[in-house]
Amino acid sequence: MELLSKRLASLSESQTMAMNRRSQDLQAQGVDVVNLSVGEPDFFTPDHVKEAAREAVDKNFSFYSPGDGYMDLRKAIVAKFKNENNLDFTPQQVIVSNGAKHSLANVIMSIVDEDDEVIVPAPYWVTYVELVKLAGGVNVVIQTTVENDYKVTPAQLEAAITHKTKALLLCSPSNPTGSVYSRDELKAIADIVAKHPHIIIVADEIYEHINFVGRHESIAQFESVRDRTVVINGISKGYAMTGYRIGYIGAPLWIAKACSKLQSQFTSGPSSISQRAALKALTSDNSFTVEMNKAFRRRRDLVLQGLSEIPGLRYNIPQGAFYVFPDVTAYFGTTDGETVVKDCTDVSLYLLGKGYVATVPGDAFGEPKCIRLSYATADEKLVKAMKQMKEAFAKLK
Repeated sequence: MELLSKRLASLSESQTMAMNRRSQDLQAQGVDVVNLSVGEPDFFTPDHVKEAAREAVDKNFSFYSPGDGYMDLRKAIVAKFKNENNLDFTPQQVIVSNGAKHSLANVIMSIVDEDDEVIVPAPYWVTYVELVKLAGGVNVVIQTTVENDYKVTPAQLEAAITHKTKALLLCSPSNPTGSVYSRDELKAIADIVAKHPHIIIVADEIYEHINFVGRHESIAQFESVRDRTVVINGISKGYAMTGYRIGYIGAPLWIAKACSKLQSQFTSGPSSISQRAALKALTSDNSFTVEMNKAFRRRRDLVLQGLSEIPGLRYNIPQGAFYVFPDVTAYFGTTDGETVVKDCTDVSLYLLGKGYVATVPGDAFGEPKCIRLSYATADEKLVKAMKQMKEAFAKLK
């Protein structure tokens, strides 16, 4: 007999992980699958960062780390916020956690009470709505459109705000759409939130360094909302360090203290070795990140070229991150004579089973018209994937 909590029963499994698992199962059977389901850079961690991790082992960084993270790492994060984003935080406002997902969980669990409303623009990263549910909150999803580059408008935001609104979750650059909010667009959102002092902005900026439009803009830069904005970031995407599991927040002091209290009970401090590696990444020159960013832009263009050759697909032009989010509704109701495609899940399953390309259904991200493709893989694999997708779609009538 299973006696699981209602809390767990309310959660959905990550479809990203589910599709990745299906892809791996086929690969284990000898099928040559191109996996575009997981958002993980295929680059190796820079050598100087790996050396810092080895040095930490040799210097016996094998004991519990401070609950909020090593002070020198928190100071380095403060310097990063200042130098790259012109944001002023103190080390006491920085909490280092076991990945940006953990940082996000800390924040949501610290500020959201039962029946509090959290505004989540869709398409959204799969974990946002699940964390709000876990905290007992209510997701207020705002649907955006491909015509508007999948960005929420000030009018949409204003219409969604009620006296129960506790937070706004904002991701730029965006997973899954690659959309990047400009300074003017962020200013317009900040102006709306500024009129409602009970709302906290949770700004997920984990893809900051994968940005094809120039300098990253943070909504925390605006004085009107600065004391109500939490910035979430980490080392996974910009430094190819996903497995190191280091994320961090810069937050108003009262939220930072709350996250520290929560983390002290859940996990204590993050991995000591990973923190020493993160310190090296954040205090070194960013040439590795710049070169990786160039590669992602080239890969984006490869994928867009391939998608342009498939009739019926509609998509925005991603300006950051490493995803494309095409609308595939033109293929709903079609068949290749064996498989009938009814929805986005069917499209993803069809592409996996017949085209040997793994994608993620868009309903996982709150947009059932689309599928998500990650181009965080080698150029030749992307070219192959686009060819196989084109051939698979061509069989649907």
